Amino acid sequence: MANLRRCLAPALVSMLASSCEAFVSLNKPTIRMTRASSSSSLYSTEETVAFSKYHGLGNDFILIDNRQQSDPSLSPQQAAHMCHRNFGVGGDGVIFALKPPSDQFDVGMRIYNSDGSEPEMCGNGIRCLGQFLRDLDPQTKGTTTTYNIHTLAGLIRPVMNADDETITVDMGEPILSAAKVPTTLAANAKDDSVVEQEYECNGKTWKISAVSMGNPHAIIFVNDLEHDFDLHKDGPALEKAAVFPAKTNVEFVQVVSPNHLKMKVWERGAGPTLACGTGACALTVAAIRADKIPRGNGPVRVTLPGGDLFIEWKEEDNRVYMSGPATFAFEGEARI
Repeated sequence: MANLRRCLAPALVSMLASSCEAFVSLNKPTIRMTRASSSSSLYSTEETVAFSKYHGLGNDFILIDNRQQSDPSLSPQQAAHMCHRNFGVGGDGVIFALKPPSDQFDVGMRIYNSDGSEPEMCGNGIRCLGQFLRDLDPQTKGTTTTYNIHTLAGLIRPVMNADDETITVDMGEPILSAAKVPTTLAANAKDDSVVEQEYECNGKTWKISAVSMGNPHAIIFVNDLEHDFDLHKDGPALEKAAVFPAKTNVEFVQVVSPNHLKMKVWERGAGPTLACGTGACALTVAAIRADKIPRGNGPVRVTLPGGDLFIEWKEEDNRVYMSGPATFAFEGEARI
């Protein structure tokens, strides 16, 4: 009997291994987590799309190379499905690198949020797109490279620093006029702007500062970032408040020191995210205008749930500059 067991054992092991391989083959995933060619296809009977996944401090995006065409290759509904973290790739949005509208630009950019809505711009997203373009052209590694990107908010110029670790973006001048943010909150400060204007929402009284960085932001300063609000209840209520006709991003901010701010964000169309680049810029401007921190003291460290960004609102040109990383995660091909 012992001899029989010894003879049968190798055969049983071989049979089990073959069964496992067959099971894996029959149940292959819809996404291949390896470098993928845009011309290759994993599925002969399904429409697929090649993508790259990047994140800016955990604010993650699906990047699609559409530089040969002027419009996104996916519909908002398809993009929302790709962003689903259980049934798709997972992400806070899909970014399309598009054919530029004129020779003034190197590339065009469009974004669909995870709910299918389309924002004008995204600070973390623009850094991810810059890193994506750099990775497509390895010759730019180790050099300082600037991209002129057309967005729905206008020209944005990310500078890929030679250290290959940080990206500095000229985010342009902040928009302060209440009508242009847009908000119907009563202007109470210079340039018809809104600085800590009281507003009742969700059963609470808030002091809201309104700033646009090409997209609207409602900034609220709190004493305690952990206990002074309920992000998942107050965030969506403020996002859809009637005084913001285009809806709004919502930032809750705690002042740590004259050059350090901490924030949590409820993003318009995406909900809570680990980082928001335009939000970090907007809240820095709001903090200066509300006399929470001084201006002209160098870059301000903004701590987000996913890490730190460094923001400077320069007096000499009135423009806001954002510095931070963008990180490649993986590439693949997905059914749509």
